[in-house]
Amino acid sequence: MSKRQYESPLASRYASDEMLYLFSPDKKFTTWRKLWVALARAEMELGLPVTAEQVAELEAHVDDIDYAAAARYEKELRHDVMAHVHAYGELCPKAMPIIHLGATSCYVGDNTDIILMREGLILIRDELVRVLANLADFADRYKSTPTLGYTHFQAAQMVTVGKRATLWMNELLMDLDEVSYRIDHMALLGSKGTTGTQASFLELFDGDHGKVKELERKIAAEMGFDKVVPVSGQTYSRKVDAGVLATLSGIAQSASKFATDLRLLAHMKEIEEPFEAKQIGSSAMPYKRNPMRCERICALSRYVISDVTNGAVTAATQWFERTLDDSANKRISIPEAFLAVDAILNICQNVTQGLVVHEKVIQRHIAEELPFMASENILMDAVKKGGDRQALHERIRVLSQEAGRNVKDLGLTNNLIDLIAADPAFSMLSREELTGHLEPGRYIGRCPEQVTEFLDGCVRPVLERYHAALDGHKTAELKV
Repeated sequence: MSKRQYESPLASRYASDEMLYLFSPDKKFTTWRKLWVALARAEMELGLPVTAEQVAELEAHVDDIDYAAAARYEKELRHDVMAHVHAYGELCPKAMPIIHLGATSCYVGDNTDIILMREGLILIRDELVRVLANLADFADRYKSTPTLGYTHFQAAQMVTVGKRATLWMNELLMDLDEVSYRIDHMALLGSKGTTGTQASFLELFDGDHGKVKELERKIAAEMGFDKVVPVSGQTYSRKVDAGVLATLSGIAQSASKFATDLRLLAHMKEIEEPFEAKQIGSSAMPYKRNPMRCERICALSRYVISDVTNGAVTAATQWFERTLDDSANKRISIPEAFLAVDAILNICQNVTQGLVVHEKVIQRHIAEELPFMASENILMDAVKKGGDRQALHERIRVLSQEAGRNVKDLGLTNNLIDLIAADPAFSMLSREELTGHLEPGRYIGRCPEQVTEFLDGCVRPVLERYHAALDGHKTAELKV
């Protein structure tokens, strides 16, 4: 492409070669031709005047598309499907009279869209599996590593580094279920005709309803589908597009949550995304390690989440059996959502295979908050040794406020344990007994067990089911 023309950053900077090919002109128009071959073959097998020689000629020229000829015809005819019929016919003069026999434009356009979306969802599914595999290794490795939990971004009860990763994984599993549902329930439009009545095919087959239905079954089978939509106008329902975009939006939501958490963790210097040896974090501040990968995930996710409105509005505004105000929108909103989610998941793979955990920093942050968390257990121990629960509770409240002032106003370390040890009200507890409550592992509940149970019960069965997505897969690299 000329450097004087706009090109989508999704193509030049972010999306994978596989996804770019899927929505390329070659893939689109060769799929149109395969649909014309399937139509001709089925019509021949069901007795229409289509010859094996004509079908063979069509098959021989599926891949050699003359784009200049197609563009020339479209400029003259102002119709993209008929332009490609004529360009195909130039290569297949014997078959030209029967190309597109009985069909309408949506036979190739809509069926191709369904085929491409299903193949795109399969690519997305495999990328999700690879992210889950990376996070499973990470969660298992750090399942017993205590870290502060946060509610309202305020320190709360402790969790573990691995347990937090299961929260990200759980949402991605929900997305994987959605993707799998879409793949399994994707139905071809089939051969429905101009208003969905199949009238043109009924005419071709002299009123034989059985042959009309068998024609559609044969086409679907050749294109790899076991079902077609039961009823339609000229197009499949645009709610299909809206549903696919909603599924892609769900992935973007999960990825953005994951990346946002990592950006916050990077701010606290607890966990960071990969940072390469010569990577520059800031053009002005050489010391910086900006979380650019996670920021990119969030940026692209925002685009996909907003893009979902296109499908919903388009589905809601269709008129009767067909209007064309969907076409220009679909050409942009569907492919770009797939390209963006493909990019998001590739970055997620790159990030999750190289996460850096700074355990010493995590331990320091725990130490700053742990005395407050330990106060309830200290209170219980003191009561068991004869103390007055209400009086001791009041002393801890007062001492906690003093320790809090030391931390917030004076910049000192949290000295709550020292204050409790020096208070006569807690004389029944030794310093050793008090400091014994500062073992972080006592406050993580069932985190290690939850991680193991989640991985064994929910994640590993999925990784086994889709093991082909993992076999021989290379390290995820970023274009830029």
